[in-house]
Amino acid sequence: MTRIVVGPFNRVEGDLEVTLDTARGKVRAAHVNAPLYRGFEQILQGREPMDALTLAPRICGICSVSQSVAAASALADAMGLAAPENGRLATNLILANENVADHFTHFYLFFMPDFARENYRGRAWFPAVEKRFKAMRGEAAFEAAAARAAFLHLMGYLAGKWPHTLSIQPGGSARGVDEAEKTRLHVVLRQFRHYLESRLFGAPLETVAALDGEKALDRWRGEGAAGGSDFALFLQAADDLKLERYGRATDRFLSYGNYPLAEGRMFPPGVWHRGLQALDIAAITEDVSHSRLGGVPAQLPPAEGVTLPQADKEAAYTWCKAPRLAGEVAETGALARQLVDGHALIRELVANSGGNVRNRVIARLLETARVLIAMEDWVRALKPGAPFCHHGSMPAEARGVGLAEAARGSLGHWLHVYKGRILNYQIISPTTWNFSPRDAQGTPGALEQALVGTPVAQGDEDPVLVQHIVRSFDPCMVCTVH
Repeated sequence: MTRIVVGPFNRVEGDLEVTLDTARGKVRAAHVNAPLYRGFEQILQGREPMDALTLAPRICGICSVSQSVAAASALADAMGLAAPENGRLATNLILANENVADHFTHFYLFFMPDFARENYRGRAWFPAVEKRFKAMRGEAAFEAAAARAAFLHLMGYLAGKWPHTLSIQPGGSARGVDEAEKTRLHVVLRQFRHYLESRLFGAPLETVAALDGEKALDRWRGEGAAGGSDFALFLQAADDLKLERYGRATDRFLSYGNYPLAEGRMFPPGVWHRGLQALDIAAITEDVSHSRLGGVPAQLPPAEGVTLPQADKEAAYTWCKAPRLAGEVAETGALARQLVDGHALIRELVANSGGNVRNRVIARLLETARVLIAMEDWVRALKPGAPFCHHGSMPAEARGVGLAEAARGSLGHWLHVYKGRILNYQIISPTTWNFSPRDAQGTPGALEQALVGTPVAQGDEDPVLVQHIVRSFDPCMVCTVH
């Protein structure tokens, strides 16, 4: 048995280290270490409840809106407050703006540059990938950065700034939109749609969203501009490298649901494991048996959770807790959302090969197309002059739960107010689910399971396939540990 340590990873938000035990050219066991403790859950204790709107978003500079939405939702739940229609639409647009920008950035700047490594020189697709995605030199990075910056102008119009906006409130959005700004929002979305359709997909967004199976995906790849698109280039590399064989974890997928509508949500909540199942939030627990945290029982529901650092704890190897759903490991992210929602292409892909590197990326790009179409509808539905925010008061004693979907998956905030102050505040982020350590039963987390069986050449200290698997989850490590 040989042990190698991969990390710290570049192109990842925060610190990440992965220890691999290998034998006979394959990974036999993996331990994922989030080496940075941050303490936000302790920082929030004793504060005024509304302080969560200022502090929680600062957990991350990439997905701060997701944290804002979860915090505002927890406060609204505690207050018994509902947003007006405009507030709901504006919040959806702000969150979608961040999530779509995250998917877009992940594909162009975090994930695809690994395919331009020298390891792949000689592959038929390598010259095209190198031209588009070579780190610091590929043409796609500059194009995508400009397109992303223009797309985030929507955030400025709706939220005032990014990251760490204060416009998202328990009762909706603190910033209204007039007719002129509504027109500007349409322009921003039209410009971004043009980039997606001309470069990423080579086809209308509606065509991508309507792909209903692998045969339809293959037909689309061979049609006109789609065949020369960045998405098609990824699929060519993924097929050649057989990425559908790598990165499979439990095939149990979790989604809290996202983007509230007048009735229900655009993406509904649920669990997918050999079929669709209802989501029971009360079945969620956090295990700290292998975390550098102590002073409490190994497993607690997040509403009763405690975060106490214990740096020298025996058998601990990470600051990340181990969330479990009814005692089981669950994976979260765009693949989970599209599975639970019932998208035909994603359900067929997972039925054929489970959760893997290729399928996670396809789901992320498919969701990009679907959400941008929805954003156009939400802008059209805004009614300038009507209320964007309702107001309420926080009881002296209350509990609230705020559930949202960040780009990377399910995000939950659990709030307990006592005598007008925050008594307890617990957070489970998407990467906490996906990069969790072993639990008290010794069961590895999703990424730890996904890495087992990965080929690693003798003497390779930075295996590129391991990089693909890790990045397919799009980790955000600073959100993982609080």
